[in-house]
Order: sequence, then C-alpha cells, then structure tokens
Amino acid sequence: MDAGEILVWLVWIGAATALFASGLAVVLFQNPFYSALSLIVNLASLAVLFLLLSAEFVAAAQVLVYAGAVVVMFLFVTAYLGGRADAPWAGGPTLQSFFAVLAAGAIAVEVVVVIALTAGDRLTDPAEISDAFGSPAEIGRLFISDHLLAFEATSIVLLVAAVGGVILGTTAPRTVRAEGRAEVPER
Repeated sequence: MDAGEILVWLVWIGAATALFASGLAVVLFQNPFYSALSLIVNLASLAVLFLLLSAEFVAAAQVLVYAGAVVVMFLFVTAYLGGRADAPWAGGPTLQSFFAVLAAGAIAVEVVVVIALTAGDRLTDPAEISDAFGSPAEIGRLFISDHLLAFEATSIVLLVAAVGGVILGTTAPRTVRAEGRAEVPER
C-alpha cells in the first residue's frame, strides 16, 4: 500500500467511526438540542464518505440540504418548544411503543426479504455504471422526469414542517390552575 491508500483508509475509518458514534448520540442523548447537533455531525461524516466514493455532488447536497436546512429546522423547532417538548419515553414503555418496535422490526425483515428475493444472483456481479452517473445534469434530469412527484412531495412536507414549527413557537403558553384545567394567560 502506498501513502495515498493509507490516507484514504484512515479518513474512511475516521468518518465511519464518527458516523457510528454520532448516530448513537442522536438516539441516546436526552436533550433534543444535543441530538440535533449530533445529527449534523452524522450528516457531515456521511458527506465525507460520499466524497471518498467520488460523489461530490451528493456530498454537497448532503451538507447543504440536510445539515444546512433540515437540521436547522429541527434546531428551530427545538428552540421554539423549549421545555414544552414531549418526552416520548418519560413514562416508561407502553403497549403502543411495544407495537411500534414490533412493526419496525417486521418492516425491516420485509425489506431484507424483498431485497434478497429481487436481487437474486445479481448482487455478486458488479453494476454497470455510465460516465454520466451522479453528474449534476443526470441528477437534474432524473428529478424532472422519473422522481418529480417524490421531489415535489418532499418539498411540500418540508414546507408544512416549517409552518408547523412557526405555529408551535408562536402559540401562547398555557398555565395550569389547581383544578387541572388549562387557562390561557392574558397578554
């Protein structure tokens, strides 16, 4: 191995370790603000791995779209909600959480089975990739032809999430009286 290959392996090991550790941190941190910051590290590490695969456009899109826009939106929603954010696991495991984990496991098994049945023996052969694969022109062509509906649906979902974050942040905080009824304070 020459020095260039050793450097590539070191960068890969560092990015993969950061990706794994920040992914665990996203799930394990109690504070949602720290989880969102860990998600930024996770997405940046993934962008480094894309760069190692010579997918510069995908790496730039990863940083700009996800780390630059989506996670910033998460941070704004977290800042808007402050201490009012619900802690889903605060009361301990419930029947609903049990069925959610069971459904997620069933979907994961189904995905693995479908990929295995669909791929068959094709996983052992290398894929034929054209020179235009991953270029901005090819990605743009796919966005406006084959994946236009998914692209537009994603933009609408992100717009609704941004509007929802603003609405959640601008609603008046409720105070609780001794009888347990909610009362909106006067401004």
